[in-house]
Amino acid sequence: MTNVYVIGVSSTDFGKHPDKSYRDLVREAYLAVLADAGMENGDLIDFSYFGNCRMHAAGQPMIRGQVCFIPLITEKLFPERVPIINVEGACATASMAFHTAWKDILSGQSNLTLALGAEKLFFPEDPQGMIKGFEEGMDLFTPNDTLAYYQKAGEITGQPFEIAPGRTMFMDTYGMQARYHMWKNKTTQRQIAFGAAKNHNLGALNPRAQYRFTQTVDQVLEDRIVSYPLTRSMCAPIGDGAAAALLCSGDFLKNLPSEIQNRAVRIRASAFTGGKYRSFDEPSLSRVAAEKAYAMAGIKSGDIDVAEVHDATSFCEIYQVEMLGFCPIGKGGPFVESGATTLEGKIPVNTSGGLVSKGHPVGATGISMIYELATQLRGEAGERQVKNAEFALQENGGGVIGFEEAACSVIILQKE
Repeated sequence: MTNVYVIGVSSTDFGKHPDKSYRDLVREAYLAVLADAGMENGDLIDFSYFGNCRMHAAGQPMIRGQVCFIPLITEKLFPERVPIINVEGACATASMAFHTAWKDILSGQSNLTLALGAEKLFFPEDPQGMIKGFEEGMDLFTPNDTLAYYQKAGEITGQPFEIAPGRTMFMDTYGMQARYHMWKNKTTQRQIAFGAAKNHNLGALNPRAQYRFTQTVDQVLEDRIVSYPLTRSMCAPIGDGAAAALLCSGDFLKNLPSEIQNRAVRIRASAFTGGKYRSFDEPSLSRVAAEKAYAMAGIKSGDIDVAEVHDATSFCEIYQVEMLGFCPIGKGGPFVESGATTLEGKIPVNTSGGLVSKGHPVGATGISMIYELATQLRGEAGERQVKNAEFALQENGGGVIGFEEAACSVIILQKE
């Protein structure tokens, strides 16, 4: 199999940027990824993939990437006639762009590809629209199927499923998933709060993070309830941002300067799975994606040195460390509470601060995870650096179908 490498990676600051347009965010991420790869322009790019979910809310429902890149093409920073394929997969959008850029190189059709994700979720003039927009990542044809599924979970646990105004339905579904896990496995709200506090404290060390303040477990628990057991501090914020990656073949890498070769990160695996209405106790699609990725990379879960997982809420970290094989199923709560996922722990998780602190502009999230992991593997993470990291894992889910996502990415990177 052809070896594929990440030679450039970038992320804008994540946060509320009403003063920045989509084109501003795309320009910032694109120029930064060129600089990271030591390139003045993108003349050697063969193919590109643009990830976005909600640009229609800003008035551009189609040809999103092409429109965002018009100024860059005019300024001869991005090559003319290079195709831009638009990609959408809810919160897994950027990972889909990355995965497809990877496959282009594996196929032998391309030597250098670009994956870029950008999102604006913060529109202060339309607060209800911001909340309503998240429901686009659910089944809108037969919404009663989703409602019936969650009502059944509520009947099993004796804790009714409720939808309330002023919050996204996503938070209601995550709250029910957390309550089911608490009922089934004796997981506690404090264990969820431990993971949230850990990630806020790591986010305080990340200059790109939306939230850069520390929190104690008690402060997390004392924050206002969004959907029990989830407090506001356990939930990812609304924000804007963009992230980009340049991928190349091994043959292309050989002709680059030694300083770029030395910072290259190899993609050992990129696996995707699709969601379904699974039984409540059946392992999730992320377990299947992880097994595919481990087999592709020829390694085990115990070989992973650092991971970024999709903690749209802090319960998700507890669940995903189980699905990724870092601890037994049902034991994620005690595992996180033990400190195993801290910077000095057995498997550091979400060193970026995770989505609850770094932020979650959905169309950019998956590549922002790659940015953090590449930074770790290069030894450039500063105060949040994991020692001697060789293998890194990204898990990124998108959309909701029952108790799991509609799509899930697991990517494994290696610093050779």
